[in-house]
Amino acid sequence: MATDLIRYDVLVQDALRGVVRKVLAEAAREGLPGEHHFYISFRTHARGVRLSARMRERYPDEMTIILQHQFWDLSVTDHAFEVGLSFKNVPEMLLIPFDAVTRFSDPSVGFDLKFDPEEELGETGANDAGSAQPSPHLVALDASPSTATNPPDGGEKAKPRESAVRSAEDRDGADAGEAPGEAKVVSIDAFRKKT
Repeated sequence: MATDLIRYDVLVQDALRGVVRKVLAEAAREGLPGEHHFYISFRTHARGVRLSARMRERYPDEMTIILQHQFWDLSVTDHAFEVGLSFKNVPEMLLIPFDAVTRFSDPSVGFDLKFDPEEELGETGANDAGSAQPSPHLVALDASPSTATNPPDGGEKAKPRESAVRSAEDRDGADAGEAPGEAKVVSIDAFRKKT
């Protein structure tokens, strides 16, 4: 079999990340429509990820955030998105490059994308201690309205959006890396030719 010099697998993965980018950009402009909400897993040690030292210590490999009830200042660029969330009543701003995203789910419609980790697993983020083996975590977000409407600096902010309050225990023993409900998983492996 011929060698894939075009790297279709990389092209497909980039196209699927474009779907995530477009959906988040629309949510930043218009808010979340209907019952839509997002589970976004990402490698916390990937290049360009910005987290507080407290969050990086708690989630050194991978974590999942949920955009549903309360989040603020969602902004999207070609390469990353930034969002404000409250973690155990402490507001945080996260910057997440799209290359760091490992999974994007919208359980309201059973949509799920999984991304292969890039071969740079050994590389570290801007403020990371580094780690070798990623393991998914579901982050419990605080639902108190005061933290959803007050950014960390206490200044004026954009209207709050939605973000879920859940933990692995809240999900009745479900795997912390899985979104609830039946979801259709699209993996990059489905597009690869078997040799």
